[in-house]
Amino acid sequence: MLIAHFVLYLQTLPPGLTLVPIIGMSDKTLLTNFSGDKKAWPVNVTIGNILSRTRNSPAKMPILLLALLPVPPKLTGDSGRADEAQRKTNADALRAVFDLVLTPLQEFVQEGSVMDWPDGKTRLCFPILSAWIAEHAEHAALHGIGSCNGGTL
Repeated sequence: MLIAHFVLYLQTLPPGLTLVPIIGMSDKTLLTNFSGDKKAWPVNVTIGNILSRTRNSPAKMPILLLALLPVPPKLTGDSGRADEAQRKTNADALRAVFDLVLTPLQEFVQEGSVMDWPDGKTRLCFPILSAWIAEHAEHAALHGIGSCNGGTL
């Protein structure tokens, strides 16, 4: 199904273009254990059509920090209605941050952008968010999936 959408997208673009796959990554990280359980949720991006040895080299800095997502507070468990309201607020906050961060990419997806390449040529490029790397719990949180294997995420 996803491949069919991708092929339809390619058919709408002009011939001779360069498609630039954007890969997003996120990983909720625990910063401290003993002073309030501080957490960070960085969102990073890289370009999919660069060599893997370049992407895996920290010296070349191929992965850029795009944003630090807000880490939702823990649910209090006082009442089911309050917890559900908190879940809705958390999901709305995450969606608003992603809309804010990824909106500039939409402009380039529609119109393309002429970019200089390392071989000295300029090409009409169309970036597209093609993959997201995260663990299962983060995918569930980002896509609004509420439960997994009978447990609540």
